[in-house]
Amino acid sequence: MHIVKTQTDKLIVGTNDVSYFQPDISPTGTAVLNGPVYIGEPTMSLLAGGYEGVLNVASRPAVQNSLDTQPSIEADLAIQCDGNVNIRGDKKTSFGLEVSGGSSDPLHVKGDIICDAISPRSVAARFGVADSRPKPFDIKHPTKGDGHRLRYACIEGPEVGVYYRGRLKGKNIIELPNYWKDLVHEDSITVQLQPIGKNQNLVIESFNSAYVVIELGSNQDFLTGEILIDCFYHVYAERKDVNPLITEYEGNDCFDYPDPNYKPGAINPRYDDPKFSGPPNTITS
Repeated sequence: MHIVKTQTDKLIVGTNDVSYFQPDISPTGTAVLNGPVYIGEPTMSLLAGGYEGVLNVASRPAVQNSLDTQPSIEADLAIQCDGNVNIRGDKKTSFGLEVSGGSSDPLHVKGDIICDAISPRSVAARFGVADSRPKPFDIKHPTKGDGHRLRYACIEGPEVGVYYRGRLKGKNIIELPNYWKDLVHEDSITVQLQPIGKNQNLVIESFNSAYVVIELGSNQDFLTGEILIDCFYHVYAERKDVNPLITEYEGNDCFDYPDPNYKPGAINPRYDDPKFSGPPNTITS
C-alpha cells in the first residue's frame, strides 16, 4: 500500500478543534487529535479498539504491509524527551506515575531527587541526615492508645551483627540455626549466659557456628545424671556474607564512604565485593 505524503500547517482529527480561539494563532505544525493516539503497536492496540490512555506508545513497531515502501521503525525507547516534563495527575489512577520494567533497574535517576513529602526535600541530603541520626521506629502507644506514642531506636555498633537468644533448660548445648555456618564469622561469636532461679556455674566449654557447649561439672546431678542448667542466653556474631564495615575513613559526608557499593544510587551494588573484603571487626578466637 502506498500512502500519499501530506504536508499541512495544521492537522485536525475529529470534529472539535480544541486549540482554536479567535483569531487562530496556532503554531505551524499544530496537530489536534480528538481520539486515542497509537504510536508503534501498544499492547492494548492488539485488542479490538483497545486503549489504556489517550496517548498509547510502544517501541514495538506496527506490522508492516507487504506493499509498504518505507522501512519499519526500530528503536529501544518508546519515548525520547529532550526538554523538561511536567506531570499533573487527575486522580483517575492510584499512582500519578508508575514505573516498571527495565533490563536491570526500573528507574535510573542521574542526579538528586527533590521530594516535598520528606525533610530535607533533597533525597541525597536525606540519606546524609539519616546516616547521622538514630534509627528509630515511632508507633501508636500499644497500651495507652490514642494521643500517646512509643519511640524506640536501633542499637548501633561497629559491625554488621546478628544475634540468637532464648532459654536453655535441662541441656548444656545451645544449638544455633543451621544457616549460621554460612552467615557468620565463627571467630566473631560471643555468648552471654544469665542463670535463672539460683546461682549456677555457667562456663563456656567450646563454641562454633553450629552450637555452644556449656561445661557440665556441678551443673549435673551426680546420682541421677540430670542436667540442672536453667539460663537465658544471647549469642552474637558478625555476618560474613557482606563486607565488614569500614568504621573510620576520611571524608566530608557519607558519600565519601570508601566502598561505592553502599553509596545511595549505586547501580547493581555488590555488598560482598572482594575489592573491599577483610576480617571481621569483632574477633574472639
